[in-house]
Amino acid sequence: MSTPNLLVELFVEELPPKALKKLGQAFAGQLFEQLKAQGLTAADSAVTPYATPRRLAAHITQVAAKAADKSMQVKLMPVSVALDAAGQPTPALLKKLQAVGADPSVVPQLKRQPDGKAEALFLDTLVTGATLDSGLQKALHEAIARLPIPKVMTYQLESGCRLPGWDSVQFVRPAHGLVVLHGSAVVPVTALGLTAGRLTHGHRFEAAIDPISIEDADRYADTLRTRGAVIASFEERRAAIAAQLATAAAQAGAGLHAVDDDALLDEVTALVERPKVLVCQFEQAFLDVPQECLILTMKANQKYFPLLDAAGRLTNRFLVVSNIDPQDASAVIEGNERVVRPRLQDAKFFFDQDRKKTLESRVPQLAKVVYHNKLGTQGERVERVRAIARAIVGLLEQSGQQFGGAVLAEQTDQAALLAKTDLLTDMVGEFPELQGIMGGYYARHDGLSEDIAFAIEDHYKPRFAGDELPRGPVGTVVALADKLETLVGMFGIGNLPTGDKDPFALRRHALGVIRMLVEKDLPLDMPAVVDQAAQAFGALLPDAARSNEQLLQFFYERVNGYLREHGASAQEADAVIAARPMWGEFPKALDAVRAFATLPEAPALAAANKRIGNILKKAGDAEAVVDAHVSELLLQEPAEKDLYAAMQRIVPRADAQFEAGDYTASLQTLAALRAPVDAFFDGVMVNAEQMELRLNRQGLLKTLHQAMNRVADLSRLAA
Repeated sequence: MSTPNLLVELFVEELPPKALKKLGQAFAGQLFEQLKAQGLTAADSAVTPYATPRRLAAHITQVAAKAADKSMQVKLMPVSVALDAAGQPTPALLKKLQAVGADPSVVPQLKRQPDGKAEALFLDTLVTGATLDSGLQKALHEAIARLPIPKVMTYQLESGCRLPGWDSVQFVRPAHGLVVLHGSAVVPVTALGLTAGRLTHGHRFEAAIDPISIEDADRYADTLRTRGAVIASFEERRAAIAAQLATAAAQAGAGLHAVDDDALLDEVTALVERPKVLVCQFEQAFLDVPQECLILTMKANQKYFPLLDAAGRLTNRFLVVSNIDPQDASAVIEGNERVVRPRLQDAKFFFDQDRKKTLESRVPQLAKVVYHNKLGTQGERVERVRAIARAIVGLLEQSGQQFGGAVLAEQTDQAALLAKTDLLTDMVGEFPELQGIMGGYYARHDGLSEDIAFAIEDHYKPRFAGDELPRGPVGTVVALADKLETLVGMFGIGNLPTGDKDPFALRRHALGVIRMLVEKDLPLDMPAVVDQAAQAFGALLPDAARSNEQLLQFFYERVNGYLREHGASAQEADAVIAARPMWGEFPKALDAVRAFATLPEAPALAAANKRIGNILKKAGDAEAVVDAHVSELLLQEPAEKDLYAAMQRIVPRADAQFEAGDYTASLQTLAALRAPVDAFFDGVMVNAEQMELRLNRQGLLKTLHQAMNRVADLSRLAA
């Protein structure tokens, strides 16, 4: 005879839509785990979560009416305490037996077993398995208590309690029904002042009958669908909405598609029980407003899906996910079109009003906006960003590469000056998500160049993992300056991220800096950049040297993670980072290290490099710092002469390849040193008694160490 399946449903008032998916998964998952812990499920039992705006439910297969009894061995106490000199039970043992539900007659059956350095008495007992009634009551209580409820509501019970209208419970929303079925039988449990039954409710308006009786646990979803007009499964409902969106978009016009937004799709799924997608439209005149504004107001305020054409441009059509499916949907369509019009009119009004003032005219107002009580106003912040941007341009020019010179310096300064002014506009005040984007539009309206408009728009990028980087050098410099100002400032005043708390998004800012340096191959030395950025703060940072070092360590940890996400092993990432090259060179250095690691000479050279590092470290502790200088006259042993000669032939060629940027070839050239290096360690005593010989050999090794570690610290590759 097969084991029946279990259904548990809590019927509640409308749940918070943004939390529904997580609540549904947590409720089902906790219920299953609690039953499993009590032995009430089978090895192949499975759980199916259900979540709609008005219910949380779980269907669990193969749930036993009673868990199997278990044999257990209970440790009582040490023999020396349990028995007296005559071997009779002590009062302490008798009291312990009473506590575990046994009587003195079991004393002869107690087992003596080693327990550490002493012996202890153990009781073999049979623990009765939990019944479904008691086990499910406990599981339901725990599942409700552990729900990730964003905000708890307290409400009064109207019945089923000692003081109706006075007794209260706490839950995410008031609960009005509890269905618990084991097969076709109701399990008599309670929760939130409710007693389990088999009655639930379907769709508010379209259910065929109300209430609905669930006859069997396995017929729950089908019964709700056919009699209640409800798709109980969150994932099934989500898939149905996605399919309807695609179909409606195709019917609305060739090449049209709905905005792709998983978060919006999840939220809409949590708002409807029987989805029906309808096509609506608005007046063409509103398309004069930037599409980002219209898309955001439709998504954020109305939960609509705007329709885009094949080129990604907004059209005057949008999709509505309705919770009803009337035969004539014209009234629903007209109602949604009427509701969206004031939203779009607001956006148009903000856009028109904002363009009456130039961005430059708003700059003085930034001095009245507080950025941070320890770091001053937004106006002061803008001046720091400008100073950091000028420093970055200077460092780029010092690299010898062409980045734009005076033109780049002028454009970055103007972009940095205006980048934060859109924070003072009505549009960004209403929709903070549009900061930067609106600044770009207003800059073009003011007649500024595309480079500056792009820089203002892009200086927040990358906003999230996988986001695109700023376009062009102007935007890149301003974005770097903006993020570095935030990082240096926050580290300087002690606002460091801790655990999962990062209110100023410093991890995201650091990763953004890393991505720009690496992916745009910028020849910037991070310690120098951070030092220049700290100078822009003047006396605001109490201990800039210490906080800068903390920030650099923070960067190196993020760089390590970045390289490993892009396929580097832990050893390869450490080797590249330890050499501290320009961060833009990381990809080339990593490729070179990977190619080197495949060579047969690699393990021996990596081990030798590690040995050389240890020798030099000890030498530096014992004597003066080792000088990378070799006197050919002091070379005595054949092996050290051979190594020196090999270095004279090979190192200049490897250095030339390094300077040309061919890191792979440089390391492969150095691989030819394996044989003379091995011979050196086999035949030469580095720490000779004569100081001049010792220092000369250490100098030879120091020269070799420097040559081998220009691309990466090869010792990090040693096993």
